[in-house]
Amino acid sequence: MPIVIDKDIPAYKILTGEKIFVMDKSRADVQDIRPIEIAILNLMPTKETTETQFMRLLSNSPLQVNVTLVRTETYNPTHVEAAYLSRFYKNFDDIKSRKFDGMIITGAPVENLEFEDVAYWKELEEILDWTKTNVTSTLFICWGAQAALHYFYGIKKHPLKEKCFGIFAHKRVLDGNPEPLMRGISDEFHMPHSRHTIIYASDIKHDERLKILAYSKKAGASIIKSLDNRQVFVTGHMEYDRDTLKREYERDKAKGLAIKPPENYFADREMTQVKMNWSSTSNLFYINWLNYYVYQVTPFKL
Repeated sequence: MPIVIDKDIPAYKILTGEKIFVMDKSRADVQDIRPIEIAILNLMPTKETTETQFMRLLSNSPLQVNVTLVRTETYNPTHVEAAYLSRFYKNFDDIKSRKFDGMIITGAPVENLEFEDVAYWKELEEILDWTKTNVTSTLFICWGAQAALHYFYGIKKHPLKEKCFGIFAHKRVLDGNPEPLMRGISDEFHMPHSRHTIIYASDIKHDERLKILAYSKKAGASIIKSLDNRQVFVTGHMEYDRDTLKREYERDKAKGLAIKPPENYFADREMTQVKMNWSSTSNLFYINWLNYYVYQVTPFKL
């Protein structure tokens, strides 16, 4: 089944060109089917790139997925035109009376700030509270995961001496209890990371409301869930494209920042070829989330 998005949004043309089944809203409206409603709160400055990455992963499910893009109202991003946001994005006030089957809250380049110092923190607190009653399962990514763990559970983020930047091996936590979210994923898998702070597994183990599903020696606790499956926290970026870390590295180099090449990422010394070894895990993870944590538990009537 297709992902349902506005046919004028850039992601529509990109995904169609990749032979991904994308349906515009006018065609979806005439089908007698109840689509899965997914909201994406996009906190990244690269709105078009980020929304396309998540839509690509959501499209691999056999379910019809209707995507609503959401932005913060208390902060106006400078990397995207206001007309684009006005056309394709909703403010929180526009959707807070609705209910959603699932929601994704992305990362944001504000991790070196204290949470309460982020310009839109008060609005994000309201959104986080709202997810508990209006969303069946919420997926928090990178800084979004750190923010939610801090707000709901008091889990601290810790600054790193050097940026965690590259592709790192992760291990599943195998405790004898099958975990649907990790079904089909290898005992060891890879995930991209790009951040200056870390969540320690030792901080999470003390909270009986949370369970660690995967961790990395270099990147820390990487996949965590609440015991009721309504909150999933991913500290890395499974959604990243092949060249995302390359573009981040070149951007920081151009700014004169002290940045090392991403670890375990380039396949050659010239740093022209990328070893993409996380895409199959990414697809499985998002299919599992949509199926087991959203579709099979969400009410038919929202």
